[in-house]
Amino acid sequence: MTLIPEIRPGQSLELLKELHILTRDGKLNQDSRRKLKQVYHLYQFIEPLLKNLQENTDSSLVVDHGAGKSYLGFILYDLFFKSLSSGSIFGIETRNELIQKSQVLAENLKFDRMKFLNLSVQESMTSTEIPKDVGMVTALHACDTATDDAIDFGLKKNAKYFVLVPCCQAEVASELRKNKGKMIGKNFLTEIWRHPIHTREFGSHITNILRCLKLEAHGYQVTVTELVGWEHSMKNELIIAEYKDLPRRSAEDKLKLLLSEIGLSGLEKRFLS
Repeated sequence: MTLIPEIRPGQSLELLKELHILTRDGKLNQDSRRKLKQVYHLYQFIEPLLKNLQENTDSSLVVDHGAGKSYLGFILYDLFFKSLSSGSIFGIETRNELIQKSQVLAENLKFDRMKFLNLSVQESMTSTEIPKDVGMVTALHACDTATDDAIDFGLKKNAKYFVLVPCCQAEVASELRKNKGKMIGKNFLTEIWRHPIHTREFGSHITNILRCLKLEAHGYQVTVTELVGWEHSMKNELIIAEYKDLPRRSAEDKLKLLLSEIGLSGLEKRFLS
């Protein structure tokens, strides 16, 4: 039993030290306490989805895109997969030094069903090391278009679930700025993003709306909520999608209309693919 009440029973203290959530002498500072709270809160959303994968599907493979130091993957494995005989986690990351460190840590902890691949998104889509079907795709604070890349990967790999916590996104705001001049006067909606600060904020907001519509246009049921209180992080939107083979035409029509109305037709290839 752990002596720190915030840590879940059975959680590897060695792992938490390696992830710098615990200090080397096993203590939890305020910043780490907040980080742990966020990770556990996210796990509460993911755990029932993992149970469903174990019980009802052929694939319990979780692919974590833009894995970084693989905080999320290690916590998921430690709390859920460690006690099971099946299910695995792949971490996809372009920085090879992080891949190497994560692989060494997994071997030291005997997390045998964790694998780390030094691949771009495009490479991961065609890699023979990744099965053609995956159970879940996660992307935690993947910057700019990395969340969109994770969505494209999951769609190609027939993912049952997506769990996404998007980060900053500049592509849509850039497109809004580019087209602002010719849109002003043609559409009163341009007032929503006419001022530069609103362009940035609206760009971030509309990006996640477009992502949700794209997932719905591929048959997913989408839920959007906040991950933690806004006092902890402004990058706080949690998108959960479950494949239900739902009707797709309505969402696709809305997506096309939205892109056209706000001057984002140049991004049709990204959001309508």
